[in-house]
Amino acid sequence: MKKAVDQFRLNPLTGLEDRHGRLFVDPESAALTDLSSVRLLGCRVDTVRQLYRGMVRPQVLALFEVGGLVEFAGHQWHAGRVGRDSGYQYKLQNADLGFVLLLKNFNVKADVIGAHMKIEVSPHAIQSASPDVLQEWMDRFAKAALEHVEPNQCAVHLALDVQGWTPPKDLMDRLMSRARNRRDTSGINHVYYDGEAVSYGRGQSFLFGSASGIQLAIYNKSLQAYSTDKLDYWQSVWSAMDNPFDAADDQNYDPDATVWRVELRFHHGIVQQFADGSADTRTGEILCSRTFAELAPHLDGLFQYGLQSYRLCSSSGAFDAFWTLMRQDVKVSVPAESLGGHMHYKRHFKTSKGFSGKNVELFLGNFVSLLARERAGAGKAFASLQSWVCWPVIKDHYANKGMTERDIYKHIQKLLAERTVRWGRAV
Repeated sequence: MKKAVDQFRLNPLTGLEDRHGRLFVDPESAALTDLSSVRLLGCRVDTVRQLYRGMVRPQVLALFEVGGLVEFAGHQWHAGRVGRDSGYQYKLQNADLGFVLLLKNFNVKADVIGAHMKIEVSPHAIQSASPDVLQEWMDRFAKAALEHVEPNQCAVHLALDVQGWTPPKDLMDRLMSRARNRRDTSGINHVYYDGEAVSYGRGQSFLFGSASGIQLAIYNKSLQAYSTDKLDYWQSVWSAMDNPFDAADDQNYDPDATVWRVELRFHHGIVQQFADGSADTRTGEILCSRTFAELAPHLDGLFQYGLQSYRLCSSSGAFDAFWTLMRQDVKVSVPAESLGGHMHYKRHFKTSKGFSGKNVELFLGNFVSLLARERAGAGKAFASLQSWVCWPVIKDHYANKGMTERDIYKHIQKLLAERTVRWGRAV
């Protein structure tokens, strides 16, 4: 993507350049944009998903034989099963505490060390505790559920709520990124387009990118909160805050105006790439974070990286005025000292060339042979492969060969058919 620059900011009264001015000038077209009516309602962590490795304790598995309300780690939970799409078999949920515990990886036996636990934290639990305290809660639940437990990275969603701004009608055309996946759900449910930008009517929700990478979601938060019966909660959050970007403004939230959300979602695999590739500019020390508490000081850096990955541009070489405002004024509200100014954030990509590429080919051949023996179909096989921890390496290997995910599926389907025809089911 072509490098873009921020717009100039002017004081609307004096016309002089002002770092905090809300009058923006496009450096290429000289067009003026007045964002004085934009009200930033805070940028916060909306979702935390902390992963753990270990072996599931037998007494924890026994809880799901009973089901319903159970006692675990000193609290009452609702125990039940979850769909295979989640990657786990069981769930413990306590909405009052704000935690959902997903347990027992579908693809690993319970008595084998594996990625057996994911803890999902609700917004109200995140906002009610510091990162260190929240991490203590999650670690305590993990130790109660697993033996040989260790953190296995986390995923985060960072959300900015705003009033006085709406997505432009040509958002799908002007937003630049490397993401091929784009969605626009305007009064319809889950229409999915791969590699195309399609818009219906007045957009209410936009999604760019894949769940396994960095996603950008822009949606009508007022409408979403109302539809999920969470509007009262969010109004209390917005009303409790003065404008964090304007100390003189003590009436920041307007209950009669629509709130839009700009949300950047970082998959745990992406966070791991940052942990492997980012370094302190003062000491050269690599980030190496595995928990939410360790990641918290770097959330500003992740947010800025996301705004660089997805660029709303007013012209070919300049950011949109609102994008400039976010890049320069928005800080993630988290009670931890931001280290963004001392870090060089970079993703470290593990390639599948050479030795590991050969391993991918050998693995897939043996994988298909086992599938044929178990009479498994290509659809089930591909879904299992996508949920595996090594799927990014496999996908990268075939991407270097010019193959898409659909091509990989067809490749597995072809290999499976050949195995079955040539050697029958008993291979």
